[in-house]
Amino acid sequence: MSGFRDSASGSQPYKDPTPLPDSVPRVQELGVTSAPLKSAAFFIGAYCKEYNEDFMLCKNEGQGDPGQCLKEGRRVTRCATDLINKMRENCLEQFDAHWNCLELNNQEYYACRKPERTLNKCMFKKLGLTKTVPGTPAGKTQIHEVEKPIYTTVQR
Repeated sequence: MSGFRDSASGSQPYKDPTPLPDSVPRVQELGVTSAPLKSAAFFIGAYCKEYNEDFMLCKNEGQGDPGQCLKEGRRVTRCATDLINKMRENCLEQFDAHWNCLELNNQEYYACRKPERTLNKCMFKKLGLTKTVPGTPAGKTQIHEVEKPIYTTVQR
């Protein structure tokens, strides 16, 4: 008869039963939750564009084999880690304010435009990165730059 075994009280450390092969380069995970990732998402998209495109191209050509694109995926992770570290080094206060706002407001961008604007200014000033929403029609103001938006935390 089998019984419950608490994993926290085990005498041996956890060992992954399906480790990655040695041919796949090791990479540290980002170590952030969804709110910091969402806060940095547009900057990651711009900063890591080439790596993301290589990864997506590999996935499209992979014909259903996810193992074929592990190296490209690791490159994307390394690039995102590099940017998150740069954001922490250069714009920590603004980055923290924005992702904490997202965390407290159901991860809705419209509720956090004020801290988003300060983060965007810092990112441009210190890292030269601008937030651009893909698919915005030419000549239209980016949604995060609209002065009097219709959608806010209090509807008009």
